[in-house]
Amino acid sequence: MATGTTTSKLRRSSPRAFPCLIFAVCFAAILAFHAPLLRLPFFWDEAGYYVPAAHDIAFLHLAIPKTTIDAGHPPLSAAYLALWFSLLGWKPLVARIAMLLMAALALTNVFLLAKRIANSGVAVASTIATAAFPIFFVQSSLTHADLTATALSLWGIRLGIERRIWLSQLILSLSVLCKETAIITPLALAAWELFVSPENTGIRQKIRQTAIRLIPAVPLAGWLLYHHALTGRYLGNADFYAYNVTYAMNPLRMVLAFGIRIWHLLGFMNMIVLTAATLVAMKFPPIRDNGTERGRIAIPIQLQFALVMLAHVVVLSIVGGALLTRYMLTAYPLVIIIGMSTLRRRIRHWELAASAVVLFFGVALFVAPPYKIAPEDNLRYKNFVDLHVQAAQFIKEHEPGLSVLTAWPATDELSKPYLGYVSRPLPIVSVKDFTAEEIFRARQMTGQFQVAYLFSTKYNQPTLFQSKIWQHLTQRYFDDHTDIPPDVAADLLGGRIVFLARKNAEWAAVVEIEAERHTASVRKPR
Repeated sequence: MATGTTTSKLRRSSPRAFPCLIFAVCFAAILAFHAPLLRLPFFWDEAGYYVPAAHDIAFLHLAIPKTTIDAGHPPLSAAYLALWFSLLGWKPLVARIAMLLMAALALTNVFLLAKRIANSGVAVASTIATAAFPIFFVQSSLTHADLTATALSLWGIRLGIERRIWLSQLILSLSVLCKETAIITPLALAAWELFVSPENTGIRQKIRQTAIRLIPAVPLAGWLLYHHALTGRYLGNADFYAYNVTYAMNPLRMVLAFGIRIWHLLGFMNMIVLTAATLVAMKFPPIRDNGTERGRIAIPIQLQFALVMLAHVVVLSIVGGALLTRYMLTAYPLVIIIGMSTLRRRIRHWELAASAVVLFFGVALFVAPPYKIAPEDNLRYKNFVDLHVQAAQFIKEHEPGLSVLTAWPATDELSKPYLGYVSRPLPIVSVKDFTAEEIFRARQMTGQFQVAYLFSTKYNQPTLFQSKIWQHLTQRYFDDHTDIPPDVAADLLGGRIVFLARKNAEWAAVVEIEAERHTASVRKPR
């Protein structure tokens, strides 16, 4: 895999035009592949936090959200969305294209980074594989701050490799203002300068370079102080802090989370194919072309990558209530670049192996694996959104003006029209989820609601790895739970199902509590 003659000439004659060309190609390609997804209403944390946070910036001029939970996240990513919304309107399409621009920026830096430390073939293969990797593909058009932080982090990493240190620190400072966990990368690079870098021979030089690498901590500290000045808290509200920090800091949970994070990094969603191929390739000697060994990524750079990856695994095993794979988004391209470089160095027809990796990534994008995932880990999230659109439409048409019992994120979907589900807010009664405990609690609120909107709050597809011990551990330490079936929930609430739709392991149902008010039969959409 190599760039063409025309591209090579453009790069030599106009260094600034070459990255722009790569960016345009990346954006055009991912825009085409994401076309069927661009008009989807907002999903899960998009609806529950990121879009409302942008709404509060645009209309209330508040950096700390008021109409949604205070998660303590820095405001730059939400401000980026607010700018696009304000210019082009509050439509999902606007946000999706804005995020695809960020995804294209990330992929451009994957290409330029891989080309800098390896060659054009590895750069092309790494960029295509990153774009196809299910976690990155799905996040490319979602409004989560993780993608914005990742795009800037990869840019900062590349600039650092190119020894443009001060510009690197500026970009990494912007990344931490998108999401606080982006500080992991500067911390890892500071550790590199202090403990590993072969370039720093004197203690003063080590301290100086380490201090420079820690510059992104300054704007993050400024944001935390600002947040504390306005709210009395450094990180989010009490519930957010308890879930993501206090609750997470259990020794057994951290050990379990560490193992899961290693799996997320090296095995999840068919990454195991690239990991296995890389390990097998390591058993072969380097290929020689015309008597010269194929090059490898310099060991110091590989160690930098390894530190960044390890830092993400360790830190995100200690903090963060939900073990969402998108939190690891910055680390995945680094794994892919090292893997592709190793394949090229040691496998003569490495393009076939690289193509197989991309193919397996594509399969994982559409096919659920035999282990538990979140809907946002592949295109199953579209099923979730489609079901919620149908349910919201049914409630709007058949249950107008009635109070609706439901759980987050449907509470936001039905109460905030700009999320794309309803045209006007509906009265809401909220429960945490649809476990038996919450349904029994809802029974005590009889008279406060006339309709129950139930849906799968966990993606509990059948897996090959069923264990009561593991189920107990995930329920205790990782907020796992099982929603009771919709027919059982309807019976417990004293109502009847008037709408039911399923897609794979996900479902949505509407239950009329006062059945005598209506004569509609159960409707099952095709």
